[in-house]
Amino acid sequence: MGKWKSLEVVVEQIQDGATVAISGSGGGLLEADAVLAALERRFLATGHPRNLTVVHALGIGDGKGSGLGRFAHPGMVKRVIGGHWRWSPAMQELARTEQIEAYSFPAGVLATLFREIGAGRPGVITRVGLGTFADPRVNGGKINASATDDLVEVVSLGGEEYLRYKPFKIDFAIVMASAADEKGNVTTRHEPADLDVYALALAASNSGGKVIVQVKRRIQSGEHISPRQVRIPGVLVSTLVEVPTQPQCQIAEYDPTLSGESRCEISGTEQEAPIVIRRLVAERAARELVPGQSVNFGFGFPGAIPGLLAAEGQEGAYWCTVEQGIHNGNMLDGVMFGAARNADAIVASVDQFDFYSGGGIDITFLGMGEMDAEGNVNVSKLGTTVVGPGGFMDITHGAKKVVFCGAFETKGLEIQEDGENVSIISPGEIPKLVERVRHVTFSGREARKAGKEVLYVTERAVFRLDPEGVRLVEVAPGVDVEKDVLARMGFAPLVDSSLLVNVTN
Repeated sequence: MGKWKSLEVVVEQIQDGATVAISGSGGGLLEADAVLAALERRFLATGHPRNLTVVHALGIGDGKGSGLGRFAHPGMVKRVIGGHWRWSPAMQELARTEQIEAYSFPAGVLATLFREIGAGRPGVITRVGLGTFADPRVNGGKINASATDDLVEVVSLGGEEYLRYKPFKIDFAIVMASAADEKGNVTTRHEPADLDVYALALAASNSGGKVIVQVKRRIQSGEHISPRQVRIPGVLVSTLVEVPTQPQCQIAEYDPTLSGESRCEISGTEQEAPIVIRRLVAERAARELVPGQSVNFGFGFPGAIPGLLAAEGQEGAYWCTVEQGIHNGNMLDGVMFGAARNADAIVASVDQFDFYSGGGIDITFLGMGEMDAEGNVNVSKLGTTVVGPGGFMDITHGAKKVVFCGAFETKGLEIQEDGENVSIISPGEIPKLVERVRHVTFSGREARKAGKEVLYVTERAVFRLDPEGVRLVEVAPGVDVEKDVLARMGFAPLVDSSLLVNVTN
């Protein structure tokens, strides 16, 4: 049998107290869920393995128990270090109730950290995260009171401050791919993304750990994987498990237009039809895009923008990327955010994050949970629920211009359109423009120091981050500046002189 094992034998390798790193992204992209489900069954039957440390860069699961949710049982996990937690409500609850040690770091930092661990280097040294909850002078990435270890530190190089995210040993990497041959060479040729599977395998192998790869197909002796299609060479692979029922993702058993193996005619768009508030925000935000720009769209409100642009015939007017490693194509929305049909290029998410943090994009459109008087934005911890930043922090650090998109208020907000006019029928119960955000995912102070152009777009008003502070620069037609905007904010912004009367630019 060599490296090929059954699911039951595979999960018996994982011992109590191990550090397990897993690949994947929302929508089932490269999610080794058969292995994770077998590990869950073993724990529920035997109580082992216990006290695991689980590390993941992107959100993994379907929100109903798959992916990261397979570990969400009291006693199974001691610590989670995650880039995005949204797809496992059960794990979010364990963090909220202090049943685990919860940490969250930028997804790009974590993906890069896997590579640096594998290369034997001293962690990730970067400016990503300065002034945010990842900064040890703020929270140090600690999401709850049970998290007490210092996993990041401030260092000085050439008179400049950086954060050093510390390396650690990885005992097991659990990843998913399309197929593997008898030597253990692994290909992701049928998958919609490559993500960080190579970096994970490198980290575990060079840590003295083991690399477990779930594949759909075992390539028989005599068959051949083109060397150019090998994503993980067999020298890094410890164990292989064949799962013939493995789907490509949550919406397709196998669709070659998602993996870039073929192209198809696209009629219209596959983005979810946005509700009125989301559409208004997306329409206004889209006006900031200049043809020819390199652009990134985030999850949530900004995810509606590509569909609106496509409906206007503008999808080829800019170069679009998302952190999963996709360049251009017909971007999918909702649960399948991070995949595309007819992509121009699919690269490893680690390489994509290098592109982002180094300044490769001109403009990014990202969500906004809360924003405050300093221009700070929170998307990583809403109330007592840990969400994590995903690629948000890596992207905002490198982007030349940042456009935050979100509703002015939430819970019960109802608006009505009358031509171009917007009326507030029912205000939201929960304010989102507050005196001080509960969690700093984006630092207004650091953005001002860097001279970054920043806008905050809501359905009724637009704000800009000036050197002096947050400035109200625009309101929607029909909106009363004082009653609908200023009186419903937790702080007093600067106000553009053009808004002394209720007009728009």
